[in-house]
Amino acid sequence: MKLRSPPLITIRNAQRRVLFSTPKLHRFAGIACKLVWQTRHPKSEIASLNQIYVLVVSDRRITALHNEFCRIPGPTDVLTFQHGEIVISADTAATQARMFHTNVTAEIQLYVLHGLLHLAGFDDATPSKRRQMHQLQKKLMTTILGSSR
Repeated sequence: MKLRSPPLITIRNAQRRVLFSTPKLHRFAGIACKLVWQTRHPKSEIASLNQIYVLVVSDRRITALHNEFCRIPGPTDVLTFQHGEIVISADTAATQARMFHTNVTAEIQLYVLHGLLHLAGFDDATPSKRRQMHQLQKKLMTTILGSSR
């Protein structure tokens, strides 16, 4: 049975080192989910989900998950699982925020959007697909940030 409305989003901060606004992230994720829902591929994972869980963890935790599920050592920014879980590294977000002269909340928001796009059937496995996904991500981010003011 296909859902006619986007799944609900739950945000859980499971780390203590990096500070960010969970309520602001939750508002962003709700808007992002609605927009991504409109651009989803018909047979994507998001179409069958009632709930999406966003879990913000430390680099230590995401490194373990990255190795266990992808067989790649070291941390990553975001992992997306088909059953509707998006795991984000707050430590990596803080590092990237410093590198790109932004704030941690904005970086985590980007990772949430990226994870939602994967659940909606978008892929970044090839340079061409990565470019397409990045362009859509940028467009949606601009739309979301414009609507949340």
